[in-house]
Amino acid sequence: MSPLPVLGAGGWGTALAVAAARQGAVTLWVRRPELAATVQASRENETYLPGVTLPDTVHVTADLAQATHGAAFALVVVPSVGVPDLLTQLPRTLGVVLCAKGLAPDGERLSALAHELGFARVAVLSGPNHAEEIGRGLPAATVVASEDHALALAVQTALMSPALRVYTSADVVGVELGGVLKNVMALAAGLVDGLELGDNAKAALITRGLREMRRYLLALGAQEDTVYGLSGLGDLVATATSRHSRNRAAGEAIARGHNPAQGGQVIEGLRTAGLLDAWASAHGHDLPIVRAVARVTSGAWTPDTGIASLMERDAKAEEHG
Repeated sequence: MSPLPVLGAGGWGTALAVAAARQGAVTLWVRRPELAATVQASRENETYLPGVTLPDTVHVTADLAQATHGAAFALVVVPSVGVPDLLTQLPRTLGVVLCAKGLAPDGERLSALAHELGFARVAVLSGPNHAEEIGRGLPAATVVASEDHALALAVQTALMSPALRVYTSADVVGVELGGVLKNVMALAAGLVDGLELGDNAKAALITRGLREMRRYLLALGAQEDTVYGLSGLGDLVATATSRHSRNRAAGEAIARGHNPAQGGQVIEGLRTAGLLDAWASAHGHDLPIVRAVARVTSGAWTPDTGIASLMERDAKAEEHG
């Protein structure tokens, strides 16, 4: 059986390689040859996941063809903006499991793009999964969604271990977009933290953020159960509250007047907020938290103005708001 390809060696890709190595051989593809050589020799990705040792069953390479040769499917774990280019380099017979929580540069879902490019077997992986904890083997759960049930089961088998529970789903839209939208909510939660608005405000933001996620996901055809599952509520709670969350930390940095960039790590929600706000405006949907985050992160509004836009909305019943 061919090693499982994990394409992308950021923190999440490295953590997934470590998790998959508990079940079998893994090939971790690194875009930069010099970094691939360093990680292969040191058995640690000090740049993106320091302190986590790669098992001997993980082979690191910068050769994409070598990484995918003979494999049935691959985990695609590069930032969303890089997914389109990487997909064009892969054989269309390969199953692709999309692990980025973002949208294509034009706002399209990555799974839809993969199908358009000719991939027949496509899945998405999402959930409350911080790389720092998955890499260390702390207990966690995730969900893989695909219209191809056999592919979902294969991914479940490849990743399931005593440290990582893997659930399957057929709701690709819900699982994929839950991971996209929660990043924007985490930015909003970070703004609350940075402005020191307190626990009540944070709880209200998360609760109303879930409501907004539900409105968006159902409008796109997701199943309601998914909203309250691992890729919806679960990921929202983790990303809006954790010290590991880059999106939450970016929101906090913005509120304090700092640059949100952190060590070159990609902050998916910064780009996603604008794409989602444009979608809401074009389709007549009310996503006030998305709108506030998009305006603040673009520099059009101050953080205080963004919070005021949410607090000064018209009074309404909770079930209608």
